[in-house]
Amino acid sequence: MTSYRPVMAVMRCLDVLSAVNRLAGRASLAEIHRMVGLDKATILRMLETLEHAGYVVRDDETRLYHAAGKTLQLSAGYRAHTAVGAAVAPRLGDFRRRIGWPSDVAIRDGDAMIVVETSREAGPIFVNRGPGYRAPMLATSLGRAYTAFCGEGERLAILRGVADDPAPWNQAARDFGRARALFAGIRERGYATMDPAYMAREYENRISSIGVPVRDGEAIFACINVLYLRSALSAEDASASLLGPLLEIADALAADLKRQSAERV
Repeated sequence: MTSYRPVMAVMRCLDVLSAVNRLAGRASLAEIHRMVGLDKATILRMLETLEHAGYVVRDDETRLYHAAGKTLQLSAGYRAHTAVGAAVAPRLGDFRRRIGWPSDVAIRDGDAMIVVETSREAGPIFVNRGPGYRAPMLATSLGRAYTAFCGEGERLAILRGVADDPAPWNQAARDFGRARALFAGIRERGYATMDPAYMAREYENRISSIGVPVRDGEAIFACINVLYLRSALSAEDASASLLGPLLEIADALAADLKRQSAERV
């Protein structure tokens, strides 16, 4: 439990820094505004503060902002994802060749799922998001799958943790009846899908995904998704053709991670 409410100015500045990092080479003031929803004058002040602190640089010719090398210091002490990423990597490449679509594996990192390994490849079709990307809990199939299948106490903690975030996919965190229906539906189907608002913002409605937990009984080690082009597969076709293989690799990864966990003891 925290003693004080979050300092919103700091939270917003971190959102702006996160947007610059995620936009990776196309972080104009307009694009950052579209992503974080703050007014442009506020964003500009945040960017100038981050630039002064050495975390952001501005290209005067293109008027684009870029994350500076100093941002690497922010993750220098984080190691939790390394072992899981190494354990799941051997299977992901084979899985992509088998089904023809890329996957991410992620573990919970507070209010988001941090990607530890991916079989995405750089190119015009899929946004290239490598290990370290933080996927919002209630927006992505990874986060929704985790939240649906974790214990009730942990689920409530996740909902409380994102309730103050005004992003449209967090509305369920402020309406427990809506949240219960959402996660009960995911458990009944056995998989989660991407939030429509997130799909529109991040992928221009071109890409969707399904996600499932990597678990052993009640213990959730991670979550895994499959991303696909909506022009190639309908939601129903994706479920029919991808869910079976996705559940198979989830079981295999759970066995790998359970064995890894036992070896560390």
